[in-house]
Amino acid sequence: MVKPDNLAGVLQEHPFFQGIAPSLRDLLVGCAANERFEAGSMLFRQGDSADKFYLIRSGTVAIEIDQPARPPIVVETITEGEVAGWSWLVPPYRLTFDARALTLVRALSFDAQCLRRKMEAEPALGYDVLRRFLPIMAHRLSASRLQMLDLYAPPKPAKVKKEKAEKAAKKSKGTNRSPDARLKKAKKKDAKS
Repeated sequence: MVKPDNLAGVLQEHPFFQGIAPSLRDLLVGCAANERFEAGSMLFRQGDSADKFYLIRSGTVAIEIDQPARPPIVVETITEGEVAGWSWLVPPYRLTFDARALTLVRALSFDAQCLRRKMEAEPALGYDVLRRFLPIMAHRLSASRLQMLDLYAPPKPAKVKKEKAEKAAKKSKGTNRSPDARLKKAKKKDAKS
């Protein structure tokens, strides 16, 4: 088990906060804790209070949208080095997705109230954290939009049956239907008359 005084090293190794100034990293460590989730357990649920976010250290997490009486829609699957939860940044601080552990997951969790207080007190920390989270927020919203478009897209048109295609090919006698081909055919017809 990683002790709290060793979290600075763990945080420094995680890709999400790589390159952060040591003074800002030390502020983050004060809000961090180690957590473990068994496969099938929930990290968080849509609609609940967004009081934490997670840096995934190991394991696989499905970011999902719950649907009544239907299986959840998986927006994205994230793994080691990625982040789960961004709603803690946006009032009213309510979670917009579910997060389910698909395997054993080890993560660093961050207390959202603690971190928001530190971000307000230290603008450099606030800027750095927001700059790192904005691409994640944009990506998750885009991924969920694409899932919704796929889910609610009109049905694809039925494929033309092979027999109809063969009949159409015989009728056209292999002539090109482009405007240039039709023009040549019309000129040829005029020349015969």
